[in-house]
Amino acid sequence: MLNSMDCFEVSQGRQFPFELLVGMSVYTNISTYRFAPLADLKPLREKLLSFCHARELKGTILLSTEGINMFIAGFPEKVAELLEEVRKIPGLEGLPAKYSPSDHQPFTRMLVRIKREIIAFGLPEIDPSRQPAPKLSPKELKAWLDEGRPVTLLDTRNDYEVKLGTFENAIDLNLATFRDFPEVSRQKLPPELKKQPVVMFCTGGIRCEKAGPFFVKEGYEQVYQLDGGILKYFEECGSAHYQGECFVFDQRVGVDPNLEESSTTQCLRCQTPLVPEEQADPRYVIGQSCPYCFKTTAQEMEDRLRERERMLQGLIDPLPGCVPYVNDRPLQVSQKHAGLTVREFLQQVLPHLEASLWESAESEGRLLSETFAPMRLDETVQPGQRIIHRLPGTLEPAVNADIRWLYEDESIVVINKPAPLPVHASGRFHRNTLQYLLAQIYDPQSPRAAHRLDAMTTGVLVLSRTRHMAGRLQPQFSRREVEKVYLARVQGEPAEESFECHAPMTDVAGVMGSRDIDESGGVEASTLFRLVQRLEDGTSLLEVRPITGRTNQIRVHLWHLGLPILGDPLYLPSGELATEPKDSEQVMCLHAWRICFQHPVDRTTMEFMAPPPAWAGEAGAVS
Repeated sequence: MLNSMDCFEVSQGRQFPFELLVGMSVYTNISTYRFAPLADLKPLREKLLSFCHARELKGTILLSTEGINMFIAGFPEKVAELLEEVRKIPGLEGLPAKYSPSDHQPFTRMLVRIKREIIAFGLPEIDPSRQPAPKLSPKELKAWLDEGRPVTLLDTRNDYEVKLGTFENAIDLNLATFRDFPEVSRQKLPPELKKQPVVMFCTGGIRCEKAGPFFVKEGYEQVYQLDGGILKYFEECGSAHYQGECFVFDQRVGVDPNLEESSTTQCLRCQTPLVPEEQADPRYVIGQSCPYCFKTTAQEMEDRLRERERMLQGLIDPLPGCVPYVNDRPLQVSQKHAGLTVREFLQQVLPHLEASLWESAESEGRLLSETFAPMRLDETVQPGQRIIHRLPGTLEPAVNADIRWLYEDESIVVINKPAPLPVHASGRFHRNTLQYLLAQIYDPQSPRAAHRLDAMTTGVLVLSRTRHMAGRLQPQFSRREVEKVYLARVQGEPAEESFECHAPMTDVAGVMGSRDIDESGGVEASTLFRLVQRLEDGTSLLEVRPITGRTNQIRVHLWHLGLPILGDPLYLPSGELATEPKDSEQVMCLHAWRICFQHPVDRTTMEFMAPPPAWAGEAGAVS
């Protein structure tokens, strides 16, 4: 049992009795490891965790079948008790440790974890307990360097650690993680190095325990690992041949060659260690940024938008509507349907569906009440009631879900919508819609489109992230305060460079949701057009500014003027309306190009542009 007069080497080989360390109110920090076969890890974990908690020790102990790795801090006598306990474990007898003092506890909690490896390397065939590489003591290395002996020093640490300091003329592999060491060393180190003396080093030596045997397997003939790493070198040799300080994995961040805590701190955002000069940089804001992770507002926005697109990719492979699912379609009973039977109600709201379909739905139990109880066709409906039509095994047509984000904040989202992609659920589409996809990405929010954009129309679309913001944004569109500019490629050539259409339109959907011109009883509709370019194939590129915002307004007005939009599947060049949907890969050449509105919160003018698609860019007149 250790007593109060037992001593530890804590710095430069000097020794301090426990009673002196306690009197100075310092903590002892130890780091130690050993590669040795260990068994019964779960009971050992519980035993060590309880032991450390009882002594108010903090830090991390990693246990693996390949050995132990410890970083612990506490009062000296308690640390000594832990070491004595650990050294009782078979294979860990005489476990050495490296010590350093600090005037505060550098760890916030005590962890004992079971890992596959005590230092992650990813090559299970490397076993340091059976294949150790030769070790070179710190004093031997210093002697070699003092003599000027030809030797290559190789730093095996991560790039952010090397940033704080390393040996003079050492090779830095710029590692992001130690697991990259095998591949990066193969790529960056010249073949002739295999015949020359190489001394590799790290913080405490554990990484070199694996990197050394790996190099031996790779054919390096004179490989040495610095015994005890940089910390042991500091302890025995100080700063000789070393520039800077050493990064440590606790709240001290860095220690100098005297093993004393330096003034280096660490950016809480990117974890980069920062020396005093970097802490004085105006880009360093505690908890927010530093010179290495600082980003302008534009850069942060770009990162944010790309992250949304990354989230989208996880949703659309496969498309959610292209996987069979149970589709419960609700039908709301209004006052005008009071007293009807379920059969009569369904025939009124869905007149295009055969009566036999409802007979089958009833017999199969797919007509349900709001409580999902089966309903009969002869039941009477009540205003406010919801009837659910269940469609099992639903499959939706594929869509183009290549959505691109243009802007986002806490209130609004602006995207470049692809086509074909319906905005809202309707007809054959429920999950393969823009609204469904965005609801998954922004959950629990469900962004709402502030204006219309047909499934076949591409371009800029503004959405509100909440119902409250929708109430503040959408009225701008109703009051016609929003400037919208479209591009359209049409069949034929207009007679004039600029022209207008004020033909009233029907407000009730016809076949396939179509609208038409109604000079006598239609609703007001106005659109302005400007010719951009006449093309050799007989088509024309137009700039379009809708003044009102009726459904299909641009398409109907151009169709009415004898200039149907190229690729429009509904408003045909013959002057007729399509009567049934056709699956076609032809692109409809209508693109929401620009939009200008006021932000719903601070009323700032916001303007966005969705880059012109290929069919517009071919004209060479739009940029």
